[in-house]
Amino acid sequence: MLTNKGKYGLKAIVHLARLEAGETAQVADVAQRNNIPKKFLDAILLDLRNAGMLRSKKGPGGGYALAKPARSIKVGAVIRALEGPIAPIACASRSAFRACEDCGDIDTCPVRSVMSDVRDAIAGIVDTTTVADLVQRSIAHASLHADYAI
Repeated sequence: MLTNKGKYGLKAIVHLARLEAGETAQVADVAQRNNIPKKFLDAILLDLRNAGMLRSKKGPGGGYALAKPARSIKVGAVIRALEGPIAPIACASRSAFRACEDCGDIDTCPVRSVMSDVRDAIAGIVDTTTVADLVQRSIAHASLHADYAI
């Protein structure tokens, strides 16, 4: 399950992806506009900066911005940077595999088998979806709700 850290990180990176080229956003503004606790967002944005997805600028006019184009940042990379492996259990992970202590044979374990399928299904979506795709979804969603408001 995606924790608040992952959810808030995705919301924040979509917010930053919607900025004009060269523009930055201050943490307080991103937090306020997305209903995210500022102290928590500070740590999240630092993790995303350390993962190479964001850049920060100090001083007047400073803030955060994407370090690379939104179309080149995969949702799966954001989730992994904030949450760790996507697999629901360690023995189904590709990047952080760890056998279960109670497992007799990982090759024939039906639990590992189905959880590997779950991991593959999730990865199949988040590793082909970009932050730019999320921006497009948010725009489409906003226009759909605007149509109903008329």
